[in-house]
Amino acid sequence: MAAPAVSVAQTQPEEPITIPDNRDGVAYLYGHPLLNSLSPPLHQTVYNALGLNWTQIPLSSVYGTSATYPPPYTKSPSIETYMASIRSNPKFVGSSVTMPHKVAIMPHLDDLTEHARQAGACNTIFLRDDPTTGKKQYVGTNTDCDGIREALTQNAPNPERFRGRPALIIGGGGTARTAVYVMRRWLGSSKIYVVNRDAAEVAAILEEDRQRNPDPNAQAPLIHVTDPAEAARLEAPAAIVSGIPNYPPKTAEELNSRAIIQAFLGDETTADKQEGVILEMCYHPIPWTDIAKLASAGGWKVILGSEALIWQGLEQAHLWTGKDIINTPGLVQKVKDTVAEILAERLAKSNL
Repeated sequence: MAAPAVSVAQTQPEEPITIPDNRDGVAYLYGHPLLNSLSPPLHQTVYNALGLNWTQIPLSSVYGTSATYPPPYTKSPSIETYMASIRSNPKFVGSSVTMPHKVAIMPHLDDLTEHARQAGACNTIFLRDDPTTGKKQYVGTNTDCDGIREALTQNAPNPERFRGRPALIIGGGGTARTAVYVMRRWLGSSKIYVVNRDAAEVAAILEEDRQRNPDPNAQAPLIHVTDPAEAARLEAPAAIVSGIPNYPPKTAEELNSRAIIQAFLGDETTADKQEGVILEMCYHPIPWTDIAKLASAGGWKVILGSEALIWQGLEQAHLWTGKDIINTPGLVQKVKDTVAEILAERLAKSNL
């Protein structure tokens, strides 16, 4: 009998956690895959501008090349290994946390902010002194909340138009959960439609929401929309957050979801009536996705996901450095220029 096949992902070693000798502080980017992450250059731009001898190190081994199929495998250290390392690291200043660890890491931290609790996920670890004991605490928060909020409110023609109007979430993962919190707390949405190919993922969101918010009348209700005809009849959303990968729909569930999205977005015949905005969180490998194209054709103002990335990263930098990042002259523009330059390079390569 042949031996069972063992995948590369199962046999590869974990990425070693290094502490650079030539740096005064080190942040990490924890998760995988990280091949397209803009986080390290974003944070390096901040550190350089502030005169800090710090760096951010991505922790994700890569096996294989872009020419192989399946694509390159990646693996980050286990949570237990990672937490033990940063707790004993005198140079540790903070960490970005991405998939697949955003939820699983939460029980390992000393405390969580309200952002992390309500979003149901942690994307940032920062240090805080315990007010009682003075000991160092490793605290989890969710700066994606700040990123989504700022991307929408700073780029909308009139953010007040969000208030008292419906909103729409496309997807069923961590971005969707975070967007629910943002739409309720800061946008003042009247109701929140949810569209996703996987009904079980939406059911999980709804159940988690009931556990966190048992009073259904205290929050904007979540409404799972499953039929394109229903979407066409509903009151149009003022804000949309899309958090799904950019690939063409193939299965029956994916095709139905795309039809629902199209019904919400409209087309060229309704474009002149549209006053809403859509935040397309998928920005790699290229920022202008199929959803962005459909939204633009329907008259929506498209906000690229790189905007959310920038603002969540700036809040991370604030937590780690203790500096007023936003009001440091020229710093926000430097970060925006860095991200724009990298995205332009990627777009140029994709067109070759």
